[in-house]
Amino acid sequence: MIRTFATHTVRQTQDLSGSGWTFTPLSGECAGQAYPVVVPCCWETIPGFESYRGEGDFEREFEAEGDVRLVFEGVSHTGRVYVDGEFLGEHYNAFTPFACIARGLKPGAHHLKVTVDNRFSEKSALHVPNDYMTYGGISRGVSLEQLTDAWIQSLHAVPEKTEDGWKLHADIRICSFAPGEDFTLLVQVQGVGSVDTEVTTDADGCADAHVTLSAKNETVTEWAPEHPALYFVHAVLAKSGRPVDDLIERAGFREIRIQGQDILLNGRKLRIKGFCRHEDHPLFGCALPLSVLQGDLAIIRDLGGNAVRTTHYPNDERFLDLCDEQGILVWEENHARGLSEEQMRNPNFEPQEEKVTAEMVDAHISHPCIMIWGILNECASDTAYGRECYAKQYGILRKMDPSRPVSSASCKFFKDICLDLPDIVSYNLYPEWYVQDKTAEEWVKENYDWVQNETPGAGKPFLITEIGAGGIYGFRSQSLDPWTEEYQAQTLDHQLRAVFNTKGISGVFIWQFADVRVSREWFANRPRTMNNKGIVDEYRRRKLAYENVKAIYKSLGNYFEE
Repeated sequence: MIRTFATHTVRQTQDLSGSGWTFTPLSGECAGQAYPVVVPCCWETIPGFESYRGEGDFEREFEAEGDVRLVFEGVSHTGRVYVDGEFLGEHYNAFTPFACIARGLKPGAHHLKVTVDNRFSEKSALHVPNDYMTYGGISRGVSLEQLTDAWIQSLHAVPEKTEDGWKLHADIRICSFAPGEDFTLLVQVQGVGSVDTEVTTDADGCADAHVTLSAKNETVTEWAPEHPALYFVHAVLAKSGRPVDDLIERAGFREIRIQGQDILLNGRKLRIKGFCRHEDHPLFGCALPLSVLQGDLAIIRDLGGNAVRTTHYPNDERFLDLCDEQGILVWEENHARGLSEEQMRNPNFEPQEEKVTAEMVDAHISHPCIMIWGILNECASDTAYGRECYAKQYGILRKMDPSRPVSSASCKFFKDICLDLPDIVSYNLYPEWYVQDKTAEEWVKENYDWVQNETPGAGKPFLITEIGAGGIYGFRSQSLDPWTEEYQAQTLDHQLRAVFNTKGISGVFIWQFADVRVSREWFANRPRTMNNKGIVDEYRRRKLAYENVKAIYKSLGNYFEE
């Protein structure tokens, strides 16, 4: 399953996920030996490959003819695609989708091979040894699409609040194998209306269309956590009156707006009660089944949470679909964590980071759950060169999507020089954990006051994007030693109360939802080679802090007037 709903009624598609695949490592003792696997698959879940870094081939047969488009939702972290031995394309970054086109296939069976590489090297500026695991494999779904005369490559549906209702702006990218072709494009929005327009492909066989539909307030239901109303947007491409392709997206009528220090959702002052979450599970790596995605959301909702931060990369689109459906707000983040200026000066950094940012927005802009675009977590925002990178990344986001605020999570205490750039100032604070000489109340207030009194971030919304403490599941002690469940529960209680008792702070994302595996290079700082700050452990078993967090979150509404 690529999405939680059908995205086509005209275009013929096949889901190539599932069984029928093999994985063959290309180095090590087992090089050349094929293993049957089910895709999505992280090879670290195959016995004997728990720590394998290298290349591997994923292969299967498929039936098709003519022109087809192969869509990969995620390959970690570099993939090279071949059909019948012919190289079709290559993609870097595990967390954004890509597609390759095979033309003129003869009727019958064909061979698909994806050569995957998860090695660290200078060529990879974003996938580096880090405080989370970089897996290897085809970690998200794969589909095959039958192409005809032309196809709709993308559909972006973005709402705009007006004085007497709403507008829904739809931007559609059309591709064709021939230039100068004329088509009719019909865009229908469930319960709202439809509009059509004529398009002609340019010399490269492409065309961009923009249409707008209007709706009165009384004809639509706004999307919000308490009533996440969704509307299907169906684009149909026709030639000489005959449908040749279509694409279905979903939209929500909601507005995210900044007013002074407040984040407003549909005009109401939003209180964020969130969790930072990695895509990680000991049984599946980052190739999470839909049932695990739903299970995580069920736990977050039980805890009283209303938001998720996708640390530190774009998430599986099925997870965003579920958040759309269940009213969970999302801070979605491009791929970077803790990069120094030296790492950001890698000549591959800027092109790779700009590409993943653009791919993230292009793929996910229609999701109403996404309220904030985030970039460059804990990178060199205290240096002049880092500032140039931040400014460029913010520029990309604002150009592609001016409808959402942008931010970045900083840990540059009292020395960040980029706070004039984002719409929201965001800090990662760990009082009573990494900072032991300050109480939670003191450390939160000290950082908040510095921003308000000494920086150009004054007067902007302020978020705590990480806060927490380590606690190893089952490690208990009445002496409240660090790493015990008791110490974690007490520390989180102090931290959350300090945040919510500080006027001017819009909310918090707890670090983190569940314990996760980290790169082996981080073992000296991480017991069990895990980041152990989860409210639940890696198997989603509750720690003592669970009930503390639940009590605080459930005592507070989604809005400050509640």
